[in-house]
Parts: sequence; C-alpha cells; structure tokens
Amino acid sequence: MPSTPDPVTPQPPPPTGRRHVPIGSIVLIVVGAILAVISLAPLLGGGFLLWANGTQRDDDGYFTTSTERFETTTPAITSERIDLGSDRSRPGGVSFGDTTVRLQVQSTGERPTFVGIARQADVDQYLSGVAHAELRDVRVRPFAAQYRYAEGRSSASPPGSQSIWVASAEGTGLQSIDWKLASGRWALVVMNADGSSGVSVDASAGAKAPWVFGVGLGLALGGVALAIVGSALLVVGIVTLARGSELDLTVSDATGAAPIRLGGELTQPLSRWLWLVKWFLLIPHIIVLLALWLAFGLVTFVAFFAILFTGRYPRSLFGFNAGVLRWTWRVTYYGYNALGTDVYPPFSLGHSPDHPATFEIDYPDHLSRGLVLVKWWLLAIPHYLVLGFLTGGVFAATRWAWGSASVPFGGLIGLLALFAGLALLFTGEYPRGIHDFVMGMNRWVYRVIPYVALMRDEYPPFRLDQGPTEPTPPPPAPPGDAGTTTVEAPGEAVLT
Repeated sequence: MPSTPDPVTPQPPPPTGRRHVPIGSIVLIVVGAILAVISLAPLLGGGFLLWANGTQRDDDGYFTTSTERFETTTPAITSERIDLGSDRSRPGGVSFGDTTVRLQVQSTGERPTFVGIARQADVDQYLSGVAHAELRDVRVRPFAAQYRYAEGRSSASPPGSQSIWVASAEGTGLQSIDWKLASGRWALVVMNADGSSGVSVDASAGAKAPWVFGVGLGLALGGVALAIVGSALLVVGIVTLARGSELDLTVSDATGAAPIRLGGELTQPLSRWLWLVKWFLLIPHIIVLLALWLAFGLVTFVAFFAILFTGRYPRSLFGFNAGVLRWTWRVTYYGYNALGTDVYPPFSLGHSPDHPATFEIDYPDHLSRGLVLVKWWLLAIPHYLVLGFLTGGVFAATRWAWGSASVPFGGLIGLLALFAGLALLFTGEYPRGIHDFVMGMNRWVYRVIPYVALMRDEYPPFRLDQGPTEPTPPPPAPPGDAGTTTVEAPGEAVLT
C-alpha cells in the first residue's frame, strides 16, 4: 500500500519591499528637534543676562557705558525723543521694573555744565528758536556721534532757571543725575549752565535694573526645560524608529566588498522640465531632514562616548544614523546632487528596494577607542579640503560641529548636475558620462561622512569610483604557494 505523503505546511509569503511610514516616530523627532533649536534662544539670552548681572555692573549696581566726548558749537545738545510708552498706572501701561538711569557729564573746559531730563514738549518749548544739536546716532567702534542741527539764536536762558526738569544737576566738575524710568516722552539736555553756545563734555550713561537677574534666570530655566523636553522627544523618536524592523543592520556577504556601498541607477527617460521644480517638491523632505540631521549630531555625540569607553557603536543608534544617510542620499539623488531619477524618495530611514538610489553601510563589530579622538577632525582634514572643492562652501555634513550638519550641495557636484539638467531640458537625454562622474564624487562624499561620524574606522580612499554601482571587488587569489599559478588544460594540469 503506497504511503501517504506528509501534508505540506504552507509558507508565509515573502516580505515585500514596501513598509509603513513611521509617522509617529518622525513627528517626535521633528518636534523634538524644533524644541531643541528653540531652546537655544532663551538659553543664550538668559545666560547672557546672568553673566552681565554678575560681571558687568559697577559698585553701585549700574551697567555703565564708556565715557565719550560730545560737543557742538550750539547752546545745547539734546537726545532724540525718548518714548517710554503709556502711563504704567493705566490699564495696558508699561512697567519698567524700577529701572534707574544714571547720567554723568563733565565739561572739558572751565565753564559750569548743566544736564537735565524733561518732557519732550517742555524741552521743545524751552529751545524754540534756539540753535541746538539733536543727537541722532552713536557709533561705538570707533566712536562717532551724528547730530541733526536746528538753526536759531546762539544763546538761551540759563537752563537751571527753568522748572521743567524732573532730574537735573549743574556745576563744575563731574555732574551726575539718577532718574527712575517713567512712562511718557522725554528728552535729555546738556548745556552750559549760562546757556551760552559751545558745549563740550565727556559723558557716560548707566542703568540699574533689578529685574535682570530674575528675567535671566527665568529665561535660562525655560530654555533648559525646552531643551529637556526636546531632547526627550528626540531620544524617544530615535529609539522607537531605530528599533523598527526597517532599520535592520546590514553586513555584506560578498568577499572583499566595501563596507560602505552607494548606488544610483539612472532611470531613463527623465522628464525634461521636472528638475526645474524639484526644489519645491523636496521642501517636505528638507524640513524633516533638518530635524533628522540635528538628531544625527546628537546621536554621534552620544556614540563618541560609547565608543571611547566600550569600543562599540550602539546598534540602535548606528541603525538610525545609517537611515539618515540613506534618506539623505535618496533625496539628493532625486534632487540637485545628481538629478538621476524622477522617482520621488520615500519618507523612510529603511531600505527601499524600489528606489534607484541605495546606500548600505555594514555595522562594525568593534571600533578603535583611540581613533575616535582624532579621526573626525585631524585625520579627515585632507578629505575636507578635497570635498570643499567638490561640494562647495555649503558642505556642512562633514564639517563636523557636534550636532550641526546639513545636506551637501553645491560645488562641482552641483555644477555638473546643473549641466545635466540643461542637457535634459534641451535634448531630453541625461549624459551618461556626467552621471558616472557625479556618482563618483557623491560616493567619495558618502564614504567620508560615516568616517567623521565615527561609524567606520576604514580610512576613505582618495579616488573617484565612477558608475552607478560600487566597483566589483577583485577575485580571491587561487590556493597554492605564492608565485605559483595553476593553469588547467583539457585532460591535464600544468604548473608554471
């Protein structure tokens, strides 16, 4: 009796190349990057105010300018209108937090000097018909004062006889007034005490603001809070994205294959005009990539210490950075680093078999702890010089600044891509020679970036491997003694 064959267990279908877009992780990364960037403003502003409050005040607590010379041939020097807004006692008025202004003047001659502050309307009435110089602008370095002159009489009634001043001082030697800021329109006046023409004084100004420390501390704490929230969102987004199956790390099975492999298949025919508007079509990618590159820098900073202490690059972080490079290459190949395809790049860090632009980098089992200290700046200097020519002044992806990078574009690569676009526009054909040369230059770029980003220890070669795919490695040497070649002939083996 014939035996019954065992039932065949159905196998699941092979996985397809298309995978879902990790929208949630990308949103976390983008929002986290935006918050991290925004946090820089209050951090820097608050830090500056705290530094100034602690180091730039005099013994009386004033922030004081340097002493400079102000002079005119007219009877008076006035400031521009000082508009301090509405009365703070009214609803919606401005509060100045008890800020006090100190003005100090000293005549350069022997005549007594007057300095005072009054409402703008009262000053205008007092100096009506009197020649005076209105201070319009002050340049700090080198110091220069610019005036607008009003014509009139060459003398005025003594300013001290007027009752318009809210703060004033007169006499020989150093004269100083303190005035607490108040709402309204004000003017500062410097004159000779007798109202005569020819005013020449050395003056300085200062301000005491008790609120500076509180505002600086609040800004700094707010910046820290934003940075913490942004960093947390970045970390969560990076970790969840890096743990996704689409970021499986690769190790080449080919003997002697390069650890970094970049490919770009020219897809013909290409649209004659689409390249003219690709800059607009790539705006969503550029926005996301800016955030991803900020995260790339943060990940590299963390990986630096991980490699320094353990000799290994954390696998999930490596997968994320490899994905950023892969995404960037697809965007730049579609865009103005190659214009090699009209297939719109997917919003994905993972592999995309359907896209003609590919990038693979093998995960290293071990990295040198010593090289991590020097390879990203000292050892890469020769490559920076060469790639600065190839990619132009906007090549920031390998001008490493620990968290600052951008998509490389410009230089010779961008120029040749432009020539290819013009050829497409007028002939409908992409010159194969230009494509192969552009691929070689991009291949050089994408070998240097992982090196300076600490992802591999192999020093990038100084060569252009042109063509759409990586060069085929040479076949392994045949077994046998060195210098001996085995030649097989029909029916016999001959040793030479």
